[in-house]
Formats: sequence, C-alpha cells, structure tokens
Amino acid sequence: MKCVICKKGTTRAGTSTVTFERDKATLVVKLVPAHLCENCGEVYMDEKITSHLLKTAEEAAKSGVHTDLRDYAA
Repeated sequence: MKCVICKKGTTRAGTSTVTFERDKATLVVKLVPAHLCENCGEVYMDEKITSHLLKTAEEAAKSGVHTDLRDYAA
C-alpha cells in the first residue's frame, strides 16, 4: 500500500508499540501487528486490532492501572 502521509513510501508488515494515556493511567502495548511505511514510519493497523487495543485500554483504565507494559495478545 502507498503511504497516504508521505505519498512516497510503501508499507510493509511489521510490529509497532502503541501508548494510551488517560488521566493518570498509561498503557503501553508492544509488538502490535501493523503495516509501517518504509519511508516515514507511519503506522497502519487494521480495524480488528485497533478495536482490540481500545477495549484493552478501557479495561486497564477501569481496573485502576497507573502504568502497564504488555506484549500484544490477540
């Protein structure tokens, strides 16, 4: 896929790290499957992964987590 940000690079499969912050809660999820632009580094994730990450972040915030570091698990 051609990158919509830099319009020069193409994307390739890889992994990324995603950070969520809300109030005093911080959740960092590593090894998230994504496509990354080889030129500018822009990260693209599919809808299913994004939805899963948002649910995970919401659960972490509701459980009172202040700081949490996790590896992605589908």
